[in-house]
Amino acid sequence: MTLNDICELIVDCPHSTAKDEGAGYPLIRTPNIGRGRLILDDVHRVSKDVYDKRNTRAIPQDDDLILAREAPAGNVAIIKNGEKVCLGQRTVLIRPDRNKVYPDFLAYYILAPQQQYELLGTANGATVAHVNIPVIKALPVELPTIKVQQKAADSLKTYDDLIENNQKQIKLLEEAARRLYKEWFVDLRFPGYENVQIIDGVPEGWKKEKLVDIADVQYGYAFEGSLFNTQKEGMPIIRIRNIPSGITDDYTTEKTDDQYIIHNGDIVVGMDGEFHINSWCGDDSYLVQRTCCIRPRNNEMKGWFLTAIYEPIKYFEKTVVGATVAHLGKKHIDTIVLLTGTNELYIPFQKMFEKRQLLHNQNRLLSEARDRLLPKLMSGEIEL
Repeated sequence: MTLNDICELIVDCPHSTAKDEGAGYPLIRTPNIGRGRLILDDVHRVSKDVYDKRNTRAIPQDDDLILAREAPAGNVAIIKNGEKVCLGQRTVLIRPDRNKVYPDFLAYYILAPQQQYELLGTANGATVAHVNIPVIKALPVELPTIKVQQKAADSLKTYDDLIENNQKQIKLLEEAARRLYKEWFVDLRFPGYENVQIIDGVPEGWKKEKLVDIADVQYGYAFEGSLFNTQKEGMPIIRIRNIPSGITDDYTTEKTDDQYIIHNGDIVVGMDGEFHINSWCGDDSYLVQRTCCIRPRNNEMKGWFLTAIYEPIKYFEKTVVGATVAHLGKKHIDTIVLLTGTNELYIPFQKMFEKRQLLHNQNRLLSEARDRLLPKLMSGEIEL
């Protein structure tokens, strides 16, 4: 069978970008489509009028799948809990036929290596991987019984539940770090502030310093896009689309200088469109053009740095305008000035960063274990 044979409908989204209105229904764009789940952090939102206009071909409902046609191409998430969402550009709505396939199983099935290869085998272009609707509809499908599908999906969901719980803890740590940063470095209510003289917004013993004077910034290398692959050939690479998750499935067979190698725990920033900021959670990887790595010269400031650069970089995301999308450049990063304090103030940020990084690394291992189990369940190598 094909995917089209086991689904009630497979429809493309509107081929236009809806503006973020700040409130209303979640607008699901490709960055909001994770591996099996929707990522609603910082999601764009639209009014009911836009929701109705963009969902005329099909209203997304529970157990529908949303597949990304681009960046990250091949990712698929399932709608749960009655969430009303709006289809964004380059997404595809897939409605499984419940008499033929268990929706959760289908989501995992599409994410399995063989199906990803079928979808992406011809999609790795020099610029952006793109999956066409005919390829999606013609995806070959071999299914066990519904009962086996449900057992397999439930086994895999155990891993995803652990990952989701860790994600919640990560979010709490990030929120705590931002609150603490605002209290100490914006409102200047740091420990002992009552006894410290403040002149022109700078407490005694503190400094206003340029980011580039206290950190090294490494910009990505202009690799040959035609050598990119998802078959794990060569060296892992960090592209803009890999930064939100902190891990990558992208590789290149091209080699370059070691200065472009990024290590687990390094801070990475996307420089096109949305300027994503994250710590790297994967193995050593090459940094690709239009991304950068920021390494504080005092390693104990890393946790503080991850929080401190958020507002300045997001400011540029809102104000920098390019011909088509916003571009963050060296000229922008060179202007960033940070208020630095005494060394003991960085300690709680570093502790939160280390906990956050540990959870991210645990999630990477859980994802890898789940993905190793996935093809074995699909093939029947492991019986349930």
